[in-house]
Amino acid sequence: MRSRIFLAIAAIAAIAAVSAPAAFANHSWNGYHWARTSNPFTIKLGDNVSGLWDGMLVTASSDWSKSTVMDTTIVAGSARPKNCRPTAGRVEVCSASYGNTGWLGVASVWLQSGTTHIVQGTVKNNDYYFGSSSYQYNNTAEMQHVICQEIGHTFGLDHQSTDGSSLNTCMDYYHNTSASDTKSTHPNQHDYDELATIYTHLDSSTTIGAATGSQLVPLGQMGESKYVDRLANGLTRITYVRWANPIHTSL
Repeated sequence: MRSRIFLAIAAIAAIAAVSAPAAFANHSWNGYHWARTSNPFTIKLGDNVSGLWDGMLVTASSDWSKSTVMDTTIVAGSARPKNCRPTAGRVEVCSASYGNTGWLGVASVWLQSGTTHIVQGTVKNNDYYFGSSSYQYNNTAEMQHVICQEIGHTFGLDHQSTDGSSLNTCMDYYHNTSASDTKSTHPNQHDYDELATIYTHLDSSTTIGAATGSQLVPLGQMGESKYVDRLANGLTRITYVRWANPIHTSL
């Protein structure tokens, strides 16, 4: 298994460990996307991070806003970092010491049941592995890679590759070994091209800033590569996880 975890919940939560390399030509995540009636659109990123993560959130937001179809803006967070509960119509980005979980980052998105429309998302960055020199991940390049990738998942992007090589995109599984090893810490042109493809069609309604009428709590990590949870409030939740290597805890 590789060195990062990604969790994506959308009214669906899907957990994934390392799988076969994704095709370089297409890395949409099952067609999941935010519903909207026009482009470009703006996704709010709730700031529930602290320390070095604050500057990294600014960098990631700026990077993803270079897309021709979408922008991001950082707003005051509405979640407690430890719980990182979602807010309808936006993405809450959190950092905390989530413990010896085996994952570095988790991106979660909720979908309207029966659709591929994202209605809310969360990103968790695990300080447990970034606050100690005991772990190989404790460097600023790896941190930027994690937060950039997790936020990318909440827009509907999958990985460009999972074989550990660098395609110089944060949407790959490359492991940054030091702060000076800055490969794969930002999106590349193929990420922007894929976003343009995902968001080419317009919807008749919008899920950006829309209320779902309920607050959802993400699932814990699962052993399955994919877990689907159909919720009583009409949403489906998916969780996508990329595990640390080696895994530092048993599940």
